[in-house]
Parts: sequence; C-alpha cells; structure tokens
Amino acid sequence: MPRILQSGWILRLSNEAIIMRVQDKPRTTHPMLSTPTPRTPLHTREIIFQGYEREDGLWDIEAHLSDCKFQPFITGNKTWEPGEAFHDMWVRLTLNRELVIQAIEVAMDSHPHPECPEVIPPMDALIGARLGKGWRKTINEHLGGIKGCTHLRELLANIATAAFQSIPGALFDPDDNKPPLYLGTCKSWDFDGPVVLRQYPKFYRWKG
Repeated sequence: MPRILQSGWILRLSNEAIIMRVQDKPRTTHPMLSTPTPRTPLHTREIIFQGYEREDGLWDIEAHLSDCKFQPFITGNKTWEPGEAFHDMWVRLTLNRELVIQAIEVAMDSHPHPECPEVIPPMDALIGARLGKGWRKTINEHLGGIKGCTHLRELLANIATAAFQSIPGALFDPDDNKPPLYLGTCKSWDFDGPVVLRQYPKFYRWKG
C-alpha cells in the first residue's frame, strides 16, 4: 500500500524503482498553452516507454502505465486514495534486431479487480511475433476483447514506436535503394517536402 507522507507526496514502491507523485497538485500546464479556465483536476494517466540494449545482443523495451484520481475512487470493496495508482502495469518485450519478440514479461502492481491478472498468461502468445506492419492486428488476434486487457493492449500498440527509436537500423530497409521506413509517414517526412530534400535527396519525390 502507498504511504502518504506529511508533505503531501505519495511514496510507492515497485520492484525496481521508488516513484514519488504529488498527491494534491496537478502537473503545471505547459507555458506554450493558454492559461486555462479555472478547473478541478480529476485524473492523471502516465505512460513511459524505455529502450535498453542488452549485453547478449538483444533489446528490452519496457512500458509502464499508471492511473490515479484526485478524489477517493471505489472499485468493488476497495477505496483508492487520491494519488494512489489503481492501474500500475508494466510490460517488457525482449526483441532481436529483426524486431521479433523473444520473450515477454508483464506485471501488475495495482489493478482494480482481482480477476485482472488473469490476462497475463495469454500474453505469451505474442512470442515469435514481429513488431511492424500488422502489429495492431496481431495484438487483437491474440489479446482482443475479453482475452486481454484494454490498458495492456494500449501499451503494446505503442511500444513498437519505442522499439523503432531504440534499435539501430530498425527504421531502415536493408536495401539501400529503398527509403527509410518512416519517410512518407508524416508531414515533415513527405517525399515531396523540404525535409526529405535536405536529408535524403536521393529519395526526394520518390515513387515506390
């Protein structure tokens, strides 16, 4: 259980880290956003992705999701205190250079219902799958609907981006005559745009 300190912070222990969260103060609005209308904070969701290079030639990509409320929150017969995470979930994928899943681990430090951890064993069905085109479809085939957890699916769907950012060469086609895989996927990387002209003139106005 979290321990509420006199300062108003919540100290929560997990397997590998000590996380401190402000109990009664929302995160300050970004200075580039307009000054908001007076309002009451209700909910905070935090999602973090981290990539690690392992000594055995593989990569670990970890995802962490937490949800907390600013008011007491009841699920079943449990009352969650303000700032106490009622969702606190971790996923670790171990990948090779080809982005194929070698291993998967899942932990739920906090969950609103006793049945929630029942979704963890089916996650092993993703071992051998590859992150890339069709990844969301793969998630839904194995973990969609009542076979899985909405929040774990959300982490898995977006963990691929962290993998692409972490693993060298993940976004480059082995064929040097083909453009990096991220070209043509957003405004800045428009094949007909100035960024591609500057960074990859070879593929400027490329037609695949």
